[in-house]
Amino acid sequence: MSATNKRGQGIDGSTIALLVAVVAVLVLLGSVWAAVALGSQLDGVNQGRTADPFEVFFGVLRGTVAWPASATWILAVLGVVVVVLAVLIGVAIARARRRRSIVDSAAAHMGKGKQLRSLSASGARQTAQRLGVQDWDGVLIGITVAGRQRLYASPEDMITLVAGPRVGKSTAYVIPAIADAPGAVLTTSNKRDVLDATRDLRASKGRVWAFDPQNITLEPPTWWWNPLSYVTDDVKAAKLAAHFASGSRAGDSRGDAYFDNAGQDLLAGFLLAAALEHLPITTAFTWTTVPGDDEPVRILRRHGYDQMADSVSGQVNGESRRRDSVYGTAAQMASCLKVRAIAQWVTPQGTADPRPQFDPHGFVRGTDTLYSLSKEGRGTAGPLVTALTAATVEAAEEYATTQPGGRLQTPMLGVLDEAANVCRWHDLPDLYSHYGSRGIVLMTILQSWSQGVQVWGRDGMRKLWSASNVAVYGGGVKEPEFLGELSQMIGDYDRRTTSTNVGRGSRSTSHGLQRERTLDVADLAALPRGRAVVFASGAPATLVETVPWMNGPHAAALRSSIAAHDPAHRAAAPDPVSAKSGQGEDVADAWVATGRTEPE
Repeated sequence: MSATNKRGQGIDGSTIALLVAVVAVLVLLGSVWAAVALGSQLDGVNQGRTADPFEVFFGVLRGTVAWPASATWILAVLGVVVVVLAVLIGVAIARARRRRSIVDSAAAHMGKGKQLRSLSASGARQTAQRLGVQDWDGVLIGITVAGRQRLYASPEDMITLVAGPRVGKSTAYVIPAIADAPGAVLTTSNKRDVLDATRDLRASKGRVWAFDPQNITLEPPTWWWNPLSYVTDDVKAAKLAAHFASGSRAGDSRGDAYFDNAGQDLLAGFLLAAALEHLPITTAFTWTTVPGDDEPVRILRRHGYDQMADSVSGQVNGESRRRDSVYGTAAQMASCLKVRAIAQWVTPQGTADPRPQFDPHGFVRGTDTLYSLSKEGRGTAGPLVTALTAATVEAAEEYATTQPGGRLQTPMLGVLDEAANVCRWHDLPDLYSHYGSRGIVLMTILQSWSQGVQVWGRDGMRKLWSASNVAVYGGGVKEPEFLGELSQMIGDYDRRTTSTNVGRGSRSTSHGLQRERTLDVADLAALPRGRAVVFASGAPATLVETVPWMNGPHAAALRSSIAAHDPAHRAAAPDPVSAKSGQGEDVADAWVATGRTEPE
């Protein structure tokens, strides 16, 4: 049987040798002919000679064609040129092979060309023009391995990215998207690398708001946000309480349905009561520590919220053991408010706090940038990050309803990095598809499929993935069930096979087709850095090469920002070997910020 590979018919060694020999003969014939032709003109010999290269070559060998004296050095120069070109071609081929991934051959059997028209630069631009969006085609997703097309998520597309740690999510998606965004930007994270890289660039477009209640970036609380400004009625109070509930619960915690619901309802009543009296949000936490205090009940009745007052009263005056459990659950949900470092970000400092107060409704009308940071685990500020994110997105939605077409004229970008850890927005899957029609482009980033399942459940995670106009798998995930489903979605292809049978003086050759999986589970698990699979609405799965910010139009500005703000970079330039070995996106980014080119 002839040599084959997984995704197509291979070329055996004898064929390659034959091709090399043919090229060598042609180069030799051409060089001799050119040397004789030019030398004859310079030396005035071989007048009326034939122009046939074969006759010239063999004529020189037979002596019927004179060899001009100048032809020798001409042939030498041509030889040097041929050798140099061969070396350059060899180097280019070697570099191309180094850049090629082991999965790149699969691209020929995936999306390409006209199949990706809506995702192409021209298609995204047409969508932007239809929506009235100026100077922004959308979020760059990557460059197709087959055909080298640049693919974009348009200004009305929602994005979900699933990729493991250290595969370049920040480098290829988060940072470039933030840098390119034309309007307001909000982003979440549990580390400082994105803030350091994009801060100065975004500051040139508007104010930078860095919400850092857990001191990840050592950002001082020079401004504050009042979460109770979001609570305008009992519905908003219930939503805010839900953020505290989902944000404070461990990913693998099942809890108790009764006490969880009762504690959440109690906290909602306390939040509404505090908002109605213009009290600090910390007051709501204080009430959770004083079972039996009926002050919230009196406040709610005074403002006409009798049903919620009855609900809270039922817990305040309930059986002591059950009441204490409900109060304890509510206190656990709001426990981040007892941390002084966190509280000073969400409460006024004194009666005349000079610090500016963040206003989500004003934010969505401009081009400011909001960075919200927190760490998972005990004492997390995740509930407040979730609440701030949801309040800002809802403010954008409310503003969009007042604009022509019911959408923001300049889209707002939301990059929910580490969404399962620091922004556990329970209602996100149900709202996802709706926001795209409002000019609110969200990019939700998860390190695994199971992370999303922990937050939203299996059905909720499937809903989020399905509601994404552009879903991206960026490698680094070791979950066979998830990868198996992706493999099925990518599909199969028909491989041509050729077999040769030799026996007793006869030789027969047969041809056929063999169906094979384009990318199997092992291929997807081992997807190398710099490659991603894109699943877009109305298009086949496509293999793309990601585009790191170092290769983008804002590279100089981003390097400058990193140099100015990243403490690790200011202290000492990291070892290039560490950056190359993939010991962290932030380390690699800090290293390339020195101005050197990352090694291949």
